[in-house]
Amino acid sequence: MSPEGHRPEDDRNCAGARLDDAPAVQVATFPMPAGFVFDWHTHTDHQLAWAASGVLTVLTDTATWVLPPTRALWIPAGLRHETRSSGTAVMRSAYLSPAQCPVSWPEPTPVAATRLLAELVGYLEGDDLAADQRAHAEAVLAGLLEPVTMATIELRFPPPGPARQVAQALAANPDDHRTLEQWGRLAGASGRSLARAFVAGTGLTFGRWRVLARLQAALPALAAGHPISGVARRAGYESASAFVAAFRRETGTTPAAYFAELPDPAGPASPPA
Repeated sequence: MSPEGHRPEDDRNCAGARLDDAPAVQVATFPMPAGFVFDWHTHTDHQLAWAASGVLTVLTDTATWVLPPTRALWIPAGLRHETRSSGTAVMRSAYLSPAQCPVSWPEPTPVAATRLLAELVGYLEGDDLAADQRAHAEAVLAGLLEPVTMATIELRFPPPGPARQVAQALAANPDDHRTLEQWGRLAGASGRSLARAFVAGTGLTFGRWRVLARLQAALPALAAGHPISGVARRAGYESASAFVAAFRRETGTTPAAYFAELPDPAGPASPPA
């Protein structure tokens, strides 16, 4: 159970056996209030996680994916992950049987959440479809899974100890400007020992780690469309231009381009009626 009290089992098909007569694609919708967390878990099926509204954050052991409604994330069967919402969101997930799915990407893969894909996912949530209707819709859905490039900001924490305490405090308050020496006085370690611990435990200098922590903390607000000036300030930057420059250095693109809506002749993704 997560600190917020939400069992991973609440996420449909979590580590459970698939019934023999279950359809190849099962869909479930989860209203998620702000701060809701599906704690670390796995699925026996592949999962296509999509925010029908709001913003989702999916964490794996090696990466964090922030998903606005224009993106969905393919999560391969058996991959340990956590899903959360910083604000109010609705997650609509499709669960695809590995034995019946023509797609078998072995790694988490962001895909374009076009309006047609969104409509199909909603259509497959119905339980009154004829077998041929369902089979056709499932085949079309698989054909619509189009990978898109989406850089991630990977952030490892140091092992337990003073450096980890500092890292956790910075992750909670990314606009904190204290130096390593100042942190050391609070954590009971010298600035030099903290610097060595960050490099040994994360492979990054303290300064680089703090930049990545700030950028990662800013992603949900950026995805939700908040003004960049306010996002930059809350992330610890004195100006929007400094924040954009740091973001470009780490991801190769600007915040606006990172979360830009994908071209879709049918219009933007939206929940099915």
